[in-house]
Amino acid sequence: MEHKVIPFVASIDLKKDASTQIAEQLESAIKYHTDKGWKYVRVENITTFVHAELGCFGIGARPAQTLFTHLIVFEK
Repeated sequence: MEHKVIPFVASIDLKKDASTQIAEQLESAIKYHTDKGWKYVRVENITTFVHAELGCFGIGARPAQTLFTHLIVFEK
């Protein structure tokens, strides 16, 4: 069995219904790949911790942060 994983990042207009926009974009991404023969499996949520960078004497320092990534999983 073959798997394909693609990132999913929704782009919304805050003046419109956010949930509807996100659902439409997700549906569009799923349809695009299922039309190419892939079967939708699920959406995975990955949490990544990025350590702080101290920089040189504080110059260029960056605080630690947590990143959230959403991935759409397909199989063939």
